[in-house]
Amino acid sequence: MIKIERVSVMNLENAMRGARNPLNSWAKSDSYYDENGNYVLGENDLSLAVRLAKAGSDHRKFLRQIIVSMDITAPLYWWKEYDTYKVATVANSTSTMHKIHSKKFERSDFSCDKMSEEALKVLDNIIEYLENVRIKFIETKEKSYWNDMIQLLPSSYNQMRTCTMNYETLINIYYARRNHKLSEWHDMCDLIMTLPYAKEIIAVKEENDQ
Repeated sequence: MIKIERVSVMNLENAMRGARNPLNSWAKSDSYYDENGNYVLGENDLSLAVRLAKAGSDHRKFLRQIIVSMDITAPLYWWKEYDTYKVATVANSTSTMHKIHSKKFERSDFSCDKMSEEALKVLDNIIEYLENVRIKFIETKEKSYWNDMIQLLPSSYNQMRTCTMNYETLINIYYARRNHKLSEWHDMCDLIMTLPYAKEIIAVKEENDQ
């Protein structure tokens, strides 16, 4: 299970202006803001963006200046793979260390949508034990109970992080993960393709992949 919310794309205008800096071609810029306040790439700017994007990472530095922020709720096993992308990403997470005991453990706290009935029974037993330990920790503040929670916590436990990244990083994520075994990566890649001009400047290899 993965939930992606509060998606914002920022700095497209400045990134495109910077893309024209090497040739001092600002006069050719034809982008504008529409009635909803969205920045729309004109024909000239979109053509330039596509050419640079397809020319490779050395030429598409402007993509690193298009910033994306989103709130992602996903299981710990997914975050372990996401943490591969340490370069050009920032994330503030809800704290497992400090807040794990702050609410009741429930099945909805875990990504278990693909578990068998037998596995769900095991998970429910773990949840019951974690909840008992949580209550004991609150009552006694005994660290051994806290250690039990931290070390027994399944990797299916969901954590929310506010993540910031750029379009260049999203290219790397899209092509590395779009055929991954985990369905969460498919959902992430689908979300990436809904971002402004993603089909033109993120899915830059698609024509060669056909």
